[in-house]
Amino acid sequence: MKREGIANLAFEPSSPDLRLQSRVSVSRPRPAPGRPPPECEEGPCGWGSFTPRALQLCNNPEGYLSAYSLLAVFQGIVVNGLINVSISTIEKRFELNSSLTGVISASYDIAFCVLSLFVSFFGERGHKPRWLAFSSFMIGLGSLVFALPHFAGGIYQFGSKLEDTCQVSGTSSANFTCNTSKESSLSNYLYVFILAQLLLGVGGTPLYTLGTAFIDDSVPKHKSSLYIGIGYAMSLLGPALGYVLGGQLLNIYIDAPLQTSTEIEPDDPRWLGAWWIAFLLCCFGTWLLIVPFSCFPKHLPGTAKVQSEKISETHDDGSEAFVEDRNIGKNFKDFPVALLILLKNPVLMCLIIAASTEALVATGFATFLPKFIENQFGQSSSYSATLGGIVLIPGAALGQIISGILVSKYKLDCKNIIKFMLGTCSVALLLNTVFLFSKCGNEPFAGVSETYNGTGKLQNLTAPCNANCNCLRSFYYPVCGRDEVQYFSPCFAGCTSFTVQKRKKTYQKCSCIGLPKRLPDTEEVPFEALAGKCRTQCTFLPLFLGFFFFAVVFTFMAVTPTTVAILRCVPNKQRSFALGVQSVFLRLVGTIPGPILFGVAIDSSCTLWDINKCDIKGACWVYDNSKMAYMLIGISAACKVITIIFIVTAFCLYKPPPDDSATLQKDAETVSAVHM
Repeated sequence: MKREGIANLAFEPSSPDLRLQSRVSVSRPRPAPGRPPPECEEGPCGWGSFTPRALQLCNNPEGYLSAYSLLAVFQGIVVNGLINVSISTIEKRFELNSSLTGVISASYDIAFCVLSLFVSFFGERGHKPRWLAFSSFMIGLGSLVFALPHFAGGIYQFGSKLEDTCQVSGTSSANFTCNTSKESSLSNYLYVFILAQLLLGVGGTPLYTLGTAFIDDSVPKHKSSLYIGIGYAMSLLGPALGYVLGGQLLNIYIDAPLQTSTEIEPDDPRWLGAWWIAFLLCCFGTWLLIVPFSCFPKHLPGTAKVQSEKISETHDDGSEAFVEDRNIGKNFKDFPVALLILLKNPVLMCLIIAASTEALVATGFATFLPKFIENQFGQSSSYSATLGGIVLIPGAALGQIISGILVSKYKLDCKNIIKFMLGTCSVALLLNTVFLFSKCGNEPFAGVSETYNGTGKLQNLTAPCNANCNCLRSFYYPVCGRDEVQYFSPCFAGCTSFTVQKRKKTYQKCSCIGLPKRLPDTEEVPFEALAGKCRTQCTFLPLFLGFFFFAVVFTFMAVTPTTVAILRCVPNKQRSFALGVQSVFLRLVGTIPGPILFGVAIDSSCTLWDINKCDIKGACWVYDNSKMAYMLIGISAACKVITIIFIVTAFCLYKPPPDDSATLQKDAETVSAVHM
C-alpha cells in the first residue's frame, strides 16, 4: 500500500520484516519527488490573497528570527526588566509588603506552568507564527493592565518630610505610632497586578515553546543551534534594556503630567518615579509585532526539503515508531499518552533536570548578585545593580552565542552535544570557587560589630549618646563617621545639623562619633560624618567580577545546546511538547524556588533586622559577609554537581537510532530481498 508516495508495509501483515521496514521509514522519511511531506503547508508571506512582493523578502528563517528576537526583547524588557526595577516603587505607592510583591512576581511563572503543556501540545500541529501573533497581543495586553493601577489609584500624596538628624525635642520620630488596624484601599490593586502577570505568562508560553520549535523546523540541523542561540541571546538583551529604561524613568516624578513634584527631589525618601511610562511604551511596541507574525505562512518555503534531509536522532526506545504509528498528538485524548512518552524518556528527563538545577542557580544570582556586591564590597545599590548587569547580561548572551556557533560549526550530534554540556558545566563549577577567595570581612558598624566609643552594647543601635534622639530603626540612611565607623543613620550617630555642598551631604555636631583615627597633617576634618557607607578596605571586587563573568559565560554555554539536545532526543512530532515539559520543570524546580532558596540563605546571614514600632521584622540592614559567601558557594556548588551528575547520566543512557548510512543501506537491501 502506498500513502503520500511513501512505502508503508504496516498494512501488509504477511511481511516477515514489518518491524525493520517501520524503522527504516520512521528513521529517515523520504517524500516522493516534488511532493512535500504531509502537513507541511508552505506558502507566501501575506494575508490571504494579499501577498505583496516586498513581504516575500522576509519569508525566510532570517525574517522570522528577526521578529522572534524582537518579541523576545520586549518580553524580557517587561517581565525580567521593568517589573524588577519597579517593584520597590510599587510597594511604596500601593502599600504592599514584600511577601505580596513576591506573589506578583510568581504569578507569571504560575501561568507559564499551567499553560505551557497545553499550548505546546496543541500548537505542535497548528500555525505556530499565528500563535506568536497571539503571544504578542497578550504580552502587550499584560503590559497595559500592569500600568492601569497608576491611572486608577489617584494622585500620589507624599506626606510630610522625614528628618534624618537627631531631633532632641522628638518632633519627628515621636509622631510615629503603631496602627495595625488601618488599611488602605490601594492594596486592592494587588489583584490587578496579578492579573497582568497572568496575562504576561499566557503571552510568554508560546514564545519559548512553539517559537523555538518553529526555528528548528525551518533550518538545517547544523544551523539550528546558531539560530536558537541568537534568539536566546536577544532575549537577554531585554532585561538589560528594561533596567536601563526603567531606571531612567524613575528619575521622572510619578505624576509628571500634573507637575506636582516641585516640593521634593529624587534623593528624598518620599520620591516615587514614573514606573508606568515604560509599560505603555512596551504595550504599543509589542502590539506592532502582531503584523509580521500574522503574515508568515504555516511553514516557511523550503521547510519540506529541510525536513526530508534531517536524520532522526531520537533516543532509541521505540517511542518514535509508536508516535508515528498511532498518530499521537492529533486529539486531546492523546495528551496523557504523549506526556507519558516524554516522562518515560530517561535522556530527556535527565537533560531537563540538569537544565532546571542550572536555572535555579542562574535566577538566584540574577536576583541577589547586586545585593551580594553591595554588602560584600561596600558599594551603593545603584552601582551594584550596574555591575551585576554588566557581568550577567553580556556574559549570558556571549555564552549562548558562542555555544550556538560551536555546535553549528562542528555539526555536533546529540551525543557530542551532551559531552559539550558536560565540559562547560565542569568549568563553570571550578570558576564558582571565586566566592571562597574573594570574600570580604565586615567594616566596623556602631551598635552591630562594635560599641559607641566604649558605650552601649553590641546588637543594640541605641546608646547613651543617642538615647534622647528617638531615632527610627526602620529609616536606614547610613553615614560614615570621621572615625571610620559606619552608623545606621545620622540620627543614631547623634548628628543635629547638616550642610549640602555640590549635592553631597555632610553632618556636624554628632555626639556619638569619635575622633579621626588618622588625623590630616595640615587641616582639621571639616565634618563629622558623610552620607553613605564607609569606603571598604577590600580590594577583591575586580578579581571577583572577572572570575564570575567567565563563570556566567560557561554556565550559559550549556543553555542553547541543552535546548538542541532536547529537540533531538524526542520524536519529531513531540518537539514543541518536549519544550513545554521543560518549561514546567524549569519553573517548578528552577526559577520559582531559586530566588526563594537564595533569599533564605542570605537572610540566614543577617545580623541586623529592621524592626518597626509594631515590633514587626522587615528587611535586613546588615549581613555577615563571610557567612553569606559560604552559603552562596554551597548552594551553587551543590546545584552544579547535581547538574553534572544528570548530564553524565544522560550521556550514558542515550542510545542513538541505527540510522547511519551504512545501516540504512543494509536495511533497505534486506527489505528489498524479502519482497523479491
